[in-house]
Amino acid sequence: MEFSELSALLTADGLRLLDELGSVGTTDEAARAVSRLRAAGHSPDLVSAVVGQAHLRAKARAKFGDFADGMLFTRAGLEQATRLPVAAHHAGRLRAAGVRTVADLGCGIGGDALAFAGAGLSVRAVETDEVTAAIAAYNLAAFGDAVRVTHGRAEALVPSRREHGGARVLSEHQRDEASTLDDIDAVWLDPARRTAGHRETQRVGAAEYSPPLEWVFDVAARIPAGIKLGPGHDRDALPQDAETQWVSDGGSVVELVVWTGRLAREGVRRAALVLRGDDAHELTAPGDADDAEVRPLGAYLHEPDGAVIRARLIGDVARQLGGGMLDPHIAYITGDAAVTSPFVHTFRVRETLPFGTKALGAALRDRGIGTLEIKKRGVDADPAALRRALALRGDESATLVLTRVGAKRLAILADRVG
Repeated sequence: MEFSELSALLTADGLRLLDELGSVGTTDEAARAVSRLRAAGHSPDLVSAVVGQAHLRAKARAKFGDFADGMLFTRAGLEQATRLPVAAHHAGRLRAAGVRTVADLGCGIGGDALAFAGAGLSVRAVETDEVTAAIAAYNLAAFGDAVRVTHGRAEALVPSRREHGGARVLSEHQRDEASTLDDIDAVWLDPARRTAGHRETQRVGAAEYSPPLEWVFDVAARIPAGIKLGPGHDRDALPQDAETQWVSDGGSVVELVVWTGRLAREGVRRAALVLRGDDAHELTAPGDADDAEVRPLGAYLHEPDGAVIRARLIGDVARQLGGGMLDPHIAYITGDAAVTSPFVHTFRVRETLPFGTKALGAALRDRGIGTLEIKKRGVDADPAALRRALALRGDESATLVLTRVGAKRLAILADRVG
C-alpha cells in the first residue's frame, strides 16, 4: 500500500466503503470489485486501497479471527504478524512475570501489541516503516493512551551497550522518544529476516536482520525480553543463558521465542508449546533431552509435534509414553501401550507392507484402501507422485508411513488415533 492509498482509505467515506464491500476472498472477486467501484466513480487510489484491504482481511481471518474485520494490513505486515492465539500466550507470560509496560520494538501492523494491550499492559510500539506504523496506530487506537505507536528505528531509541557512557549523541526528537522507554519493564523484539517495507517481501540472509541480531541480543542481555525468531534459526547462534521456546499452532511450528531476564523461567532452557484449538500444552526441560532407547516396531507409532522435535525433547516424550525410538536418527517413537499425548500424533499399526511401488499398490488395493494419508521421514519419496502410481481403489482409508530402520526401508500401514 502506498501512502496516497492509505490517505484515501483513512477517511470516513473510505472506511465506510471498505466495511460495505465485505470480504474479497479470490482474485476474481477482487477484479469484479475493482470494476464495480471504478464504475461508481471512486478514485483509483481509493479503489486500490479498499479492494486490497478487503482481500487482506479475508486472508487475515486465519491469524486474527473476527478481529480481522476491523483491522488494516499490509501484505508484508500480515505475513510477518504473530497469530493472535500465540500472541495471547506471550502476553500471558509477560503478565505472569509482573510486567506492566512493554516496548514492542518492531511492532509491524500491531499483532503482538494488540494482545499485550488486551491483557492490560501499557505498550510503547515502534515501527520503522511509515505506512506500517500508521496502520498499527489504527489497529491499536481502541486502547487509547495505553498504547503509543512511534514511527522510528528501534536502534535509535535503545542505544546498545557499546554506545553507553555518552559516546552517542541523540537528536532532540530521539531523546524525547527514548524518554518514553525509561520506565519499561520488558521489551518484545521481532527482527525481520525480510526486506524492509510494506510491499511484497523477500527473505534475506541472517546477517541482514532488521534490527540487527547483534543489537537485539545485546538489548535482551540488559532488559527482560522476548525475541521472536523463525523456528529454524541456528541453535548455535542463540544466547546460551536464555530460555528457548518453540511454538506450534494447529500442527505447524510457527516460531521460536528466546526469553531473557525475568521472562525466562528458572531451570528451563528448552520448551515446546503446543496449541491445538483452545488447548495449550507445554513440555519444558533444563536442556536437550537424552535420546530414548531404540526398540522394534510396536503396536503404536508416534510422530512428535514439530515443536518437540525443534526443542530436541523427543527422548522425554518417548519415556513419558513408555516407548522408544524406531531409529536413533529419525523422529518416530514406537511402543505397545495404548496411550496418547498432546505432544505426538499417534497411529495404530496394522502391519508392514512391501516397500516397492508395484507390490505396495497391489497390497493396498487388496485391502480396499482408496483414501490414503502418506507420511514420510528418512526416505526419499514424493507422496503425491506415489499416490498416483499406487492406483488406489476402494472405500477404506488408512495412513501409510514410509521410513527406515538403519538401511532397511519400511512401509507401515496404520490408522490415525484421535
